[in-house]
Amino acid sequence: MTQRLDQLQTALQDTLGQKITHLQRDRGEITITVAAKDWLEVAKTLRDHARLKFEQLVDLCGLDYSTYKDQPWDGPRYCAVSHLLSVSLNHRVRVKVFAPDDDMPVVPSVTSVWNGCNWFEREAFDMYGLLFEGHDDLRRILTDYGFIGHPLRKDFPVTGHVEMRYDAEQKRVVYQPVTIEPREITPRIIREDNYGGLH
Repeated sequence: MTQRLDQLQTALQDTLGQKITHLQRDRGEITITVAAKDWLEVAKTLRDHARLKFEQLVDLCGLDYSTYKDQPWDGPRYCAVSHLLSVSLNHRVRVKVFAPDDDMPVVPSVTSVWNGCNWFEREAFDMYGLLFEGHDDLRRILTDYGFIGHPLRKDFPVTGHVEMRYDAEQKRVVYQPVTIEPREITPRIIREDNYGGLH
């Protein structure tokens, strides 16, 4: 396993060079970080280079680093993370691409490289507000069309901003401010007299 990872790390460093801003080996996996401005070019290299051949994008998701391990995060807040698979060479790599602007998080779309990431990018847009420049059909995929906000951002309220219900008089679904009162649920523990065989 170590020899295969050594070979993959060498191939990545030889072909991508300075475009890798950070490389991490942990638990038998390699994670590389590349700048958003280089992502599309790096994606093509990862797919087409004879020593890499990452033909398949297995997954793409968003991350919100506003806090990390319960500590304030010093760096860009939003990140798109891709998991790539080389079927022909039997290796994997994780690629992180941070959006340089927290107020308008934009990274290039790689649907022209791996068209299977279309819905993954839409999901990251819907859940985190990541904008994928060059995506042909970037619209919400999991939330309703009129939904406000991005539910997986760490500052999104647990109960949301609005709730919906069916109004019988208007004969349609209506939106209204959330009426759920915040509360803390404390579990009530009840044990029999002889619980656990103790007398």
